[in-house]
Amino acid sequence: MRADLLADPVAGLDEALAAIDAFDGALVAGLLRPQPAGLTELADALAGSPLADRVAEAVEKTAAGAAGEEHFLVLAAARTALFGSVHDALLARVTEATGRGLDEDTASTPGAPESPNLLAAARSWLADLARAGWQGIDHDLVSGAAPVISALLPEPGLRRLAALLDGFAAELAASCPGAALDRIPLRRWADLWSRAMLLTLAGPAPATGTATGRLLPLGVDLHEHPTAAQAQVHAVFEPVNGPARLVRASVSAPKPDTIIGAGIWQLLRPHLSLLTAVSEGRAMELTDMPLTAEGDLLWQDEHARLGEPADAFATARVALPTALTPATAPLDRHPARIAVPVFLEGYAIERDEDTLTLTIAGHRLAVDADRIPVAGPLTPEAVATSTACIGLLRWESGDFRVQPLAVESTVRKKTVALQAGAWAGGTTDKAGVKAEKAATDAAAVLRERAGRLLRK
Repeated sequence: MRADLLADPVAGLDEALAAIDAFDGALVAGLLRPQPAGLTELADALAGSPLADRVAEAVEKTAAGAAGEEHFLVLAAARTALFGSVHDALLARVTEATGRGLDEDTASTPGAPESPNLLAAARSWLADLARAGWQGIDHDLVSGAAPVISALLPEPGLRRLAALLDGFAAELAASCPGAALDRIPLRRWADLWSRAMLLTLAGPAPATGTATGRLLPLGVDLHEHPTAAQAQVHAVFEPVNGPARLVRASVSAPKPDTIIGAGIWQLLRPHLSLLTAVSEGRAMELTDMPLTAEGDLLWQDEHARLGEPADAFATARVALPTALTPATAPLDRHPARIAVPVFLEGYAIERDEDTLTLTIAGHRLAVDADRIPVAGPLTPEAVATSTACIGLLRWESGDFRVQPLAVESTVRKKTVALQAGAWAGGTTDKAGVKAEKAATDAAAVLRERAGRLLRK
């Protein structure tokens, strides 16, 4: 990988982010009577785009305090489009640095409105939120989302929006009253607001085909939240016909906040047999597995079976360099969603207190050690002594960083590999066994308490 290309400035990037920051600043006091400067910067940034006229109108109406929900939708779309351009510029740089091709197949079909009254109710609450601004939130305003979320959750096609609103409302409720906040997470809340606004529209349905061939896992990215967990397996898929491509398979599960660390695998393991293949170092043979144009496998165990042994580092060295990078869905075109598998070796390592940096051909690449999960044997210390690394290339706070998924090290003249997802399918490792036992005991206590409540 050409690390030097990742350090070069991207034309127009700072200007686009400045326009986004200006709009996000306008959301602090609210859009009922905002300062026009932040809105004007957004309109200027979109002046040469197909959205120019509609954005200019929305900005004018909003600055005059006469904006309706349709105008807020346009502003959310404008912000999302601007972030999309940032995403595309950064992904183009990553594609150039890795030398891999980009799969441009993004065919989709028009979506049909689903429960339009519920979507309108969600949009109305989001509009009220934008008018009040983050400094204007209070418990009465935030609690208005509760009946909307309750109505959305039973609808399978609306659960994505329901889950987003549920988490967003919980964050806002924990921050009330807004007028007393010392620090406001401007970009995060604006991201959640704009994405939720666009999810209240009926968008195109993603194209879904089927995949038949061999799946070669690279590693697992584990996300943990107090009430939920998700594992995302990154892999190279070699179809029966056609070029190899990068794919993902994800599984999510709700969890109590007492189950942490390695115990999380117990919640996820029953829903994704692929986790066993990762921990055992095996390929999987897929037959007609549903696959979206964006490279997401809609996992169904009946379409998969365990294959022969497949070392992740052999896959990274041989198959990864020629695998196509999948296209990105329109709503996912955000720099925070960039997570491109890369293979690195021949680097030098610098360690400064809690900071790790890889130097490749004289160019530095920071290690995102905070993303290494505790639910596996991979540690920052192992990364610091490694000789090769499989990771996800991300962009954060203005710089590219690598999140390690697996590393190779030389121990007593032998090559040893450690994976973040090594305990995903079960383990005999002492630390892993101890953590799983603690999680099993915690789950048993919770089940017993739940049984008491039900009996009462």
